[in-house]
Amino acid sequence: MENSSLEKLRYPIGQFTTPTIYTEDYLSEKIFEIESFPAKLKEETLHLTTDQLDTPYRKDGWTIRQVIHHCADSHMNCYIRIKWALTEDNPVIKSYFEELWSDFNDNLTMPIAATIALLEGLHFRLAYIMKNLSEIDLEKTFTHPEHNKIVSIKEQIGTYAWHGNHHLAHITELKKKRNWS
Repeated sequence: MENSSLEKLRYPIGQFTTPTIYTEDYLSEKIFEIESFPAKLKEETLHLTTDQLDTPYRKDGWTIRQVIHHCADSHMNCYIRIKWALTEDNPVIKSYFEELWSDFNDNLTMPIAATIALLEGLHFRLAYIMKNLSEIDLEKTFTHPEHNKIVSIKEQIGTYAWHGNHHLAHITELKKKRNWS
């Protein structure tokens, strides 16, 4: 497969771009995207068959089931990282091996309904916290050891809005390609 085609399959909405300025409107929009992600995910996936859920979104990619469970794994880490940043001075967070996590039995075979419910509660909490952050809170940071990068809470908001949309697009693009309603 051509490199640009693979890139489009891997990043159907493009890669995350860090804004130069985090406006109030930008952050409000991203928090809304985070808040509404579980409902969109539920709408796109709850009617899918087992075979459809076990279809990879690209060659050598995760199945739809793995993508859904990965979102819960990743977004739980987001929640914890924000809490650490709010309560500690630039903590070094714990990274995790998402590829290995995605190969656990729960991510490979578990029904998606419980994970959708988990995401509904988690995203409610994420949005609630995010909507109530002060300007000082938005500037608080953590250090990501895998990338040796300092990440602000405001950047985390943009990143996780993108992350949800990114994986939702994996699902919607596969559904279009396969003509699944």
